[in-house]
Amino acid sequence: MAADRRKDEFLATLAHELRNPLAPICNATHVLLHETAPTMSVRDLGLLAMIERQARHLVRLVDDLMEVSRITRGKVELKMQVVDLADVLRHAVETAQPMIDRAGHELRVILPAAPMALEADPVRLAQVFTNLLDNAAKYTEAGGSIRLTAELVGDQAVVTVSDSGVGIPADMLPRVFDLFTQVDRSLGRAQGGLGIGLALVKSLLGLHGGTVEARSDGLGSGSAFIVRLPLSRVGAQAPMPMMNEPCKPVARRILVIDDDHDVADSLVMFLETFGVEVRVAYGGEAGLEALRQFKPELVFLDIGMPKMDGYETARRLRALPEGQAVKLVALTGWGQEQISDRAHDAGFDCQLTKPAAFDDLQKLLDSLS
Repeated sequence: MAADRRKDEFLATLAHELRNPLAPICNATHVLLHETAPTMSVRDLGLLAMIERQARHLVRLVDDLMEVSRITRGKVELKMQVVDLADVLRHAVETAQPMIDRAGHELRVILPAAPMALEADPVRLAQVFTNLLDNAAKYTEAGGSIRLTAELVGDQAVVTVSDSGVGIPADMLPRVFDLFTQVDRSLGRAQGGLGIGLALVKSLLGLHGGTVEARSDGLGSGSAFIVRLPLSRVGAQAPMPMMNEPCKPVARRILVIDDDHDVADSLVMFLETFGVEVRVAYGGEAGLEALRQFKPELVFLDIGMPKMDGYETARRLRALPEGQAVKLVALTGWGQEQISDRAHDAGFDCQLTKPAAFDDLQKLLDSLS
């Protein structure tokens, strides 16, 4: 429908416009935390950590908006494998733990000793339980309790995330999984988000053949979310490759080409924390000249540049002897599906969405080893 298409175009444009200013904020806070944290006062370090947390929260909101749009259009591809649900839950707990700790909540995790093998995309499934744990932390008053339990019931794994929080009114229970629906704003949950997380949970579980149910005895009585997933007939693979190895400094030559000075300069400083040698160019022509002189192994190239955009720059870069073997990465505020075909045709090896995450940059550097 035309209305759905306009909505998707609006969300994609909004995400692009938000990601460009978010990129230098995230890059700069990472650099400051990495380089100056040992000499900072406790107060200043706390302020910097606060900026970093809130910037990442904004990035996550933007990503959730695009994620819901992709799911509703059937654009999500799951990378299925046989995994142990306990490993997925531990990863989700690790991701959600900082938010739980900041609120002073007590988290209790109870998992069965027997493995719970599922056919699932471990990253997407961890996203489901991270969202549920984050939701519990948001809607539970400081010092509350959160409980995560998993059990085998017949041919299903049943996971329950419960909390001692504000609860859900009876008339809201049937609608909590609807997009942009929230519990009464009068409850004062300033960090309640956009009403996307639970809709995302239900959609991702549906893609896995699972279900989710919300229960609550009303306001002030806490809430519980019960997830049911079908077990696999095949034993889980071990170990599940979800955790990343610690950063190992490597000697690499990297070129950053971006007309936005704040984005380019902050990314250069971010990359230098990995122990790499980095040069910067603020446009397509300057980037081609830097390629000839610097001879990098890896190039981060922005798409939306004036005069010569990233696609034309990539094609001309690939035509040079120095550019034929280089790993070329499109770094853009647009989502994956917006540019993937054109980026491939122009000669890009892969694409990263701004702001580039630490783990994604580490994987790229590891791929050059």
